[in-house]
Amino acid sequence: MRKKILNLFNGFLMSCFLLTSTYAQNKENKPADVNGQDGYKLVWADEFNTPGRPDSANWGYEHGYVRNKELQDYQEGNAFCENGCLIIEARREKTNYTSSSIHTLGKHSWQYGRFVMRAKIDISEGLWPAWWTLGTSGKWPSNGEIDIMEYYRGKILANIAVGTQEQYKALWYSKTKSVEQLGGKNWASKLHIWRMDWDDSEIALYVDDQLINRVSLTELYNRNDTGILPFKQPHYMILNLAIGGINGGSPEQTVFPKRFEVDYVRVYQKSNQ
Repeated sequence: MRKKILNLFNGFLMSCFLLTSTYAQNKENKPADVNGQDGYKLVWADEFNTPGRPDSANWGYEHGYVRNKELQDYQEGNAFCENGCLIIEARREKTNYTSSSIHTLGKHSWQYGRFVMRAKIDISEGLWPAWWTLGTSGKWPSNGEIDIMEYYRGKILANIAVGTQEQYKALWYSKTKSVEQLGGKNWASKLHIWRMDWDDSEIALYVDDQLINRVSLTELYNRNDTGILPFKQPHYMILNLAIGGINGGSPEQTVFPKRFEVDYVRVYQKSNQ
C-alpha cells in the first residue's frame, strides 16, 4: 500500500511538472492577444497565413538600391509567405546581393497605439533587419522615424529620430542591448516579441516586455522651422532586411540565403486615439 501511494504521489508530481513545462513552452514569447488589455482594441493585423506574396491590400515594395550605401538590390520576389510566416530572404547572387523591403505607405497608417511584432531575426555578419515607421508628412528626418526593432553588429537597437537645422541630419534618441545581454548566442534562434506603445505623451519600445527605450514627446520635436510635428501625425511601417551599408558590416564571410521571419504584425488602439 505504501509503495502504491508513493507511486501515485510521484505520478502526481510528474503530471504537475509536465503541465508546468507545457504552460511555460506555450507562454514563452507567445503572449495572449492584448485585445481588450489596457483599453486597447485590435484595429489592424497581418498574420501572413496565406502562402505566396504578401497581401497587396497591406503591403507595397521598395525597389533597387535605396539608402545607407547598402549592398542589396531590393526586389519583390524576396518577400513571400510560407508556413504562416512572412519571409524576407537575403540572397547572394552571382554579381550582387538581393533582399526585400515592404511597407504600408499609401495603404495603412496610424497615429498612436500599441504595435506588436513576433519575429525571428538572423544575426549573421553583415545583416541589418529592421521594423520601423516613418511619418506620412514631411521629408526625412523631419517626418519622424521610429525603429521599433533594428539589429546590426551584435546589438539590438530601439531608436527615435527627429529633424535638425541641417537637411537630412537627424537627432537620435537611441538605446541598445547586446545580444549577449538579452540571452546569449542562442537568443536569435527563437521568436521574440517587439512592441511599441505610442500615445500623445511618450513613445516606449520593448523586446519581450523588457523596456529598451522611453522618450517623452516633449523632447521629440524638430529643431527646425518646418512646422511638422513628427510624432503627432500618422506613421506607416516598414519591414526590411538590409545587407552591409554604413552600419550593417561586411557580409563576405556569411553563407546565404538568410531570413527575417515574421509570425505576425498587429496594431491596437484605444477608443480615444
